[in-house]
Amino acid sequence: MASSPDMSDLIAQNLAAIRHRIAQACEKAGRAEADVSLVAVSKFHPIESVEAALKAGQRVFGENRVQEAASKFPQLRDHFPDLRLHIIGGLQTNKALEACQIADMIESLDRPSLSDAIKKAAQKAGRLPELLIQVNTGDEPQKSGIPREEADAFIETSLKKFGPKIRGLMCIPPENEDPASHFRFLRRTGDRHGLPVLSMGMSADFETAIAENATLVRVGSAIFGSRPVPQS
Repeated sequence: MASSPDMSDLIAQNLAAIRHRIAQACEKAGRAEADVSLVAVSKFHPIESVEAALKAGQRVFGENRVQEAASKFPQLRDHFPDLRLHIIGGLQTNKALEACQIADMIESLDRPSLSDAIKKAAQKAGRLPELLIQVNTGDEPQKSGIPREEADAFIETSLKKFGPKIRGLMCIPPENEDPASHFRFLRRTGDRHGLPVLSMGMSADFETAIAENATLVRVGSAIFGSRPVPQS
């Protein structure tokens, strides 16, 4: 499971560069650096790359697919018990049980059927991860997320169902639009419901997200390099 020295050094250097950019963005926004956590998006990257990031001090990771996450993280927890795993991709209802078993946070709660599935899965698993509600701020038909107009009602229902396990909101703005207005919408929505966690901003726009009060930023290729072609 050991990574090559060259790969380990590169990942450590990339992490240091991203952390420096986060620190600069926080300073510019008048925020404390400790208020923003980096989620290293390790989807499609091998366990050796994750281990290299762990050895460089990174502790929070994001995976899109539950099956892939399950192949990496349980064994890594034996050596790094303080790591945190976030499921950040669209979650199928039939994967809810496995997600509840292995994840520390599910960032992609986005519909009533998934809410019901997570509730049942958590009872069976005996544990419920923290939850973020994904809002489709651009109302894009190809993207996951609760539509903007339905967000407030879904948040209220989810808070009644899950209580303080609903920690906040997540979004992925449209690629060809200014992300700031989408981040601002998410922040205002979170404020209305007293939700402290905002997962928004990726490699290309996390500084903008930090200026709009992001507390989690998701960065993948800038840390691990270009994604390998996923195995079918």
